[in-house]
Amino acid sequence: MTGKRILREKKTAEKMTAIYCKANHKIDSGLCSECKNLLNYVQKRLEHCFFGEHKPVCGKCPIHCYQKEMREKITTVMRYAGPRMIYKHPVLAIDHIIRSLKKVPVLKKR
Repeated sequence: MTGKRILREKKTAEKMTAIYCKANHKIDSGLCSECKNLLNYVQKRLEHCFFGEHKPVCGKCPIHCYQKEMREKITTVMRYAGPRMIYKHPVLAIDHIIRSLKKVPVLKKR
Protein backbone atom coordinates (compact mmCIF):
# COMPACT_ATOMS: atom_id res chain seq x y z
CA MET A 1 0.00 0.00 0.00
CA THR A 2 1.34 3.41 -0.95
CA GLY A 3 0.98 6.29 1.50
CA LYS A 4 0.33 9.98 0.95
CA ARG A 5 4.01 10.87 1.08
CA ILE A 6 5.05 8.45 -1.64
CA LEU A 7 2.08 9.48 -3.80
CA ARG A 8 3.15 13.13 -3.48
CA GLU A 9 6.72 12.21 -4.46
CA LYS A 10 5.43 10.32 -7.50
CA LYS A 11 3.28 13.27 -8.54
CA THR A 12 6.23 15.66 -8.16
CA ALA A 13 8.46 13.39 -10.26
CA GLU A 14 5.72 13.14 -12.90
CA LYS A 15 5.29 16.92 -13.14
CA MET A 16 9.04 17.54 -13.27
CA THR A 17 9.54 14.94 -15.98
CA ALA A 18 6.70 16.45 -18.03
CA ILE A 19 8.24 19.94 -17.79
CA TYR A 20 11.63 18.60 -18.86
CA CYS A 21 10.31 16.43 -21.69
CA LYS A 22 8.08 19.14 -23.16
CA ALA A 23 10.95 21.64 -23.28
CA ASN A 24 13.80 19.34 -24.31
CA HIS A 25 12.16 16.65 -26.41
CA LYS A 26 9.47 18.87 -27.98
CA ILE A 27 6.61 16.58 -26.96
CA ASP A 28 3.28 18.44 -26.84
CA SER A 29 1.30 15.96 -24.75
CA GLY A 30 2.53 13.06 -22.70
CA LEU A 31 6.14 11.89 -22.48
CA CYS A 32 8.63 10.50 -24.96
CA SER A 33 9.65 6.87 -24.47
CA GLU A 34 12.92 7.81 -22.73
CA CYS A 35 11.14 10.02 -20.19
CA LYS A 36 8.40 7.40 -19.67
CA ASN A 37 11.06 4.81 -18.86
CA LEU A 38 12.75 7.20 -16.44
CA LEU A 39 9.47 8.05 -14.72
CA ASN A 40 8.53 4.36 -14.42
CA TYR A 41 11.93 3.67 -12.87
CA VAL A 42 11.58 6.54 -10.38
CA GLN A 43 8.08 5.45 -9.38
CA LYS A 44 9.22 1.87 -8.85
CA ARG A 45 12.11 3.06 -6.67
CA LEU A 46 9.70 5.19 -4.63
CA GLU A 47 7.40 2.22 -4.05
CA HIS A 48 10.32 0.26 -2.62
CA CYS A 49 11.93 3.08 -0.63
CA PHE A 50 13.63 1.82 2.53
CA PHE A 51 12.31 4.77 4.56
CA GLY A 52 8.74 4.56 3.26
CA GLU A 53 6.57 7.43 4.47
CA HIS A 54 9.51 8.88 6.43
CA LYS A 55 11.77 9.23 3.41
CA PRO A 56 13.94 12.32 3.03
CA VAL A 57 14.27 14.09 -0.30
CA CYS A 58 16.33 11.86 -2.56
CA GLY A 59 19.22 14.33 -2.74
CA LYS A 60 19.79 14.04 1.01
CA CYS A 61 19.08 10.33 1.38
CA PRO A 62 21.90 8.22 2.88
CA ILE A 63 20.88 5.30 0.62
CA HIS A 64 21.38 5.83 -3.10
CA CYS A 65 19.02 3.29 -4.62
CA TYR A 66 19.19 4.54 -8.24
CA GLN A 67 21.54 3.01 -10.77
CA LYS A 68 24.24 5.48 -11.77
CA GLU A 69 22.84 6.10 -15.27
CA MET A 70 19.31 6.69 -13.96
CA ARG A 71 20.57 8.93 -11.15
CA GLU A 72 22.34 11.09 -13.74
CA LYS A 73 19.18 11.30 -15.87
CA ILE A 74 16.88 12.27 -12.99
CA THR A 75 19.44 14.80 -11.77
CA THR A 76 19.38 16.43 -15.22
CA VAL A 77 15.57 16.48 -15.16
CA MET A 78 15.47 17.96 -11.64
CA ARG A 79 18.05 20.63 -12.40
CA TYR A 80 16.03 21.80 -15.36
CA ALA A 81 12.51 21.42 -13.97
CA GLY A 82 13.16 22.34 -10.33
CA PRO A 83 13.36 26.12 -10.79
CA ARG A 84 10.33 26.03 -13.11
CA MET A 85 8.19 24.09 -10.64
CA ILE A 86 7.62 27.19 -8.49
CA TYR A 87 5.71 28.77 -11.42
CA LYS A 88 3.92 25.72 -12.79
CA HIS A 89 3.25 23.70 -9.60
CA PRO A 90 3.93 25.97 -6.62
CA VAL A 91 2.34 23.72 -3.97
CA LEU A 92 4.52 20.75 -4.93
CA ALA A 93 7.60 22.97 -5.17
CA ILE A 94 7.10 24.54 -1.75
CA ASP A 95 6.36 21.14 -0.21
CA HIS A 96 9.64 19.83 -1.62
CA ILE A 97 11.58 22.83 -0.31
CA ILE A 98 10.12 22.39 3.17
CA ARG A 99 10.92 18.66 3.17
CA SER A 100 14.48 19.37 2.07
CA LEU A 101 14.97 21.40 5.27
CA LYS A 102 13.87 18.56 7.54
CA LYS A 103 16.29 16.31 9.34
CA VAL A 104 17.33 13.14 7.52
CA PRO A 105 16.34 9.90 9.27
CA VAL A 106 19.24 8.01 10.81
CA LEU A 107 20.11 4.77 9.06
CA LYS A 108 20.19 2.00 11.66
CA LYS A 109 23.06 -0.45 11.44
CA ARG A 110 22.22 -4.12 11.31
